[in-house]
Amino acid sequence: MRKAIVVDTNVTLVANEMHPEAGFDCIIACVEALVQARQRGVLVDDNYLIFDEYRRHLSHSGQPGVGDAFFKWLWDNQANPRYCRQITITPLESDHTNFEEFPDDPELASFDRSDRKFVAVALASREFPMILNASDNDWWEHREAFARHKVNVQFLCPNLMRDKDNV
Repeated sequence: MRKAIVVDTNVTLVANEMHPEAGFDCIIACVEALVQARQRGVLVDDNYLIFDEYRRHLSHSGQPGVGDAFFKWLWDNQANPRYCRQITITPLESDHTNFEEFPDDPELASFDRSDRKFVAVALASREFPMILNASDNDWWEHREAFARHKVNVQFLCPNLMRDKDNV
């Protein structure tokens, strides 16, 4: 199996055609990325924070969209280490928005606290997996700081990034 990946929720939402600015190329890139994720395997946290976020935005039935189907597949395969591995991360606060594994870097202090779990999982895995992002500019704005910490982000829809001329 190839190196597993981490999937930000926004990728599933774009694949479900739920982002008004996402064009056809972006939607297809997200659909293809979710297919790759199923082949490579997905990393999530053992506190179910990522699953909880998916559950808030996606249908557990697997319908009607590709993102929903991905969530159902991941839920059904969460105990199969070939497809899903649960990584231990350490919450530092009761609201589970900051983690011991998240880099202590002043340049990352403004990074979206709700997305820190994805970074924590990636770093705690010690595999330096790719984190997939489709539409969240916060990842783009912090890309240089993340690169210093060996956090690898793949931008599936670079045209949605704010300063897209620099993509």
